[in-house]
Amino acid sequence: MTQLLVLFVGIVVFVTALAGITVWSPQRLSVKVGALVLSAFLMVSSYGGFLELMGRPKPASLEWIVQAEEATVVGVRMREGEAIYLWLEMEAESEPRSYVIPWSEQEARQLQKAMQEAESDGGEVRMRGPFTKRPKTDRPMFYAQPQANPPPKPTG
Repeated sequence: MTQLLVLFVGIVVFVTALAGITVWSPQRLSVKVGALVLSAFLMVSSYGGFLELMGRPKPASLEWIVQAEEATVVGVRMREGEAIYLWLEMEAESEPRSYVIPWSEQEARQLQKAMQEAESDGGEVRMRGPFTKRPKTDRPMFYAQPQANPPPKPTG
């Protein structure tokens, strides 16, 4: 929510500055009122647009604010031939976020295998380089991170 607020405040400041320039310019009154009405419309519509976008998964390739080497996959929805929808949790963020990556048979198989391994080992599914351009390598993008060993018990 804080990023939404920062973007919205930036737009409001920018539009207010443009409206101020228009009001103080040597134009007719009708032009000035029209500019103020358009400025108000832009502010309201941008906030409404941001709110609408909040509920939709963001393409991972367009993420430029959050930078993470790895992420924990909290949830998955695969639509064959269309896309892979991911709910990712990054260490730097306090809450998970929804992303979408283009469909890839290889990545879908890796994800399915990692989910099965994580379920059997009691671990979690991790994703390498969630927001980077992925060259085709032998290193899997999705993998199962096994559950950490518990600390040793103290001996008497």
